[in-house]
Amino acid sequence: MSETASAAGHRSALSSVGRRIGIRLLSSLPALLGVLVFTFILMRVLPGDPAVFFASGSNAGQAEIEMVRQQMGLDRPLPEQLLRYMWDVAHGNLGRSMTSGQPVRTDLIERLPASLELTFSALLLALSLALPLGVLAALRPGSLVDHVVRFLCTLGVCVPTFVSGLLLIYVFYYLLDMAPDPTGRLDVFAATPPEITGFLLIDFALVHDWEGWRAAFGQLILPASTMALFVLAPLARMTRASMLAVLGSDFVRTARSLGLSNPRIITVYALRNALLPVLTIAGIVFSTMLGANVLVEKVFSWPGVASYALDALLASDYAPVQGFVLLMASIFVMVNLLVDILYGIADPRVSVA
Repeated sequence: MSETASAAGHRSALSSVGRRIGIRLLSSLPALLGVLVFTFILMRVLPGDPAVFFASGSNAGQAEIEMVRQQMGLDRPLPEQLLRYMWDVAHGNLGRSMTSGQPVRTDLIERLPASLELTFSALLLALSLALPLGVLAALRPGSLVDHVVRFLCTLGVCVPTFVSGLLLIYVFYYLLDMAPDPTGRLDVFAATPPEITGFLLIDFALVHDWEGWRAAFGQLILPASTMALFVLAPLARMTRASMLAVLGSDFVRTARSLGLSNPRIITVYALRNALLPVLTIAGIVFSTMLGANVLVEKVFSWPGVASYALDALLASDYAPVQGFVLLMASIFVMVNLLVDILYGIADPRVSVA
């Protein structure tokens, strides 16, 4: 009887979480619609005529320009263009890129794994450094360790990503010859794995091609390190501030008065309670990294969605830029939802609202 009641309780809890997640997704639809409309209008008011660009430049005849404008649908009134675009998006059609000649949806699907792999790797590297550094700085506030950590954080924020990327290339590729050619996800002479997930490290591991895995990992180190240096500061600072607040709380003082060991107090009590604001910052940082890593992708010739959107923007190619912004907004919504779920794991008192 108790097992039946327990199973019913689990089903009820899962159903409740599912309803709350559904409500969160539905509540995000107006924001996504606003992003869609704002991006559409912004692309139309920017200077430059894409019809002139794609009609072989400014020397093209007026008839040729008008023909390209009709092909792109730019000859219709703006409200009609917006309604047509919203109808297409609702049916999964993000338009066609005039630059690549492919549907925008296809281009984004092909390039998104490269951006995600780079961003995930950089975030994991940043977290693996920021959490220990933040904890060490919080345990010794005002000490030399604390000052060194804050100096490293300030340095990471002050140096632009393209500068740190070029410095890493100069030192580890040019001077020390320790890194491979910064020319994309794989060396031009390396064989690509069967496309299973789109993540090269995972695909190489699934087919047990460890030589290819090492080659892909070598190409990933420098761009991931460049991005990790930039986001290290907010993660380490939040970890330090959160740990300082928790270490001064009543339950930590109680745990110390009971004679619990210092490592147990730090890892079990303090760090777990300090993780909640760090999770929030990590979610914001991940969404920011995915959309703002265009400079890193350009420096390292990384074939991601950010560099794809930048090339389209420079060419006044509307559809890829609109598709990219909508994709980033959707990922931001999903990341926020994931952070809420992780909140509940880190602290069961927190529920997905």
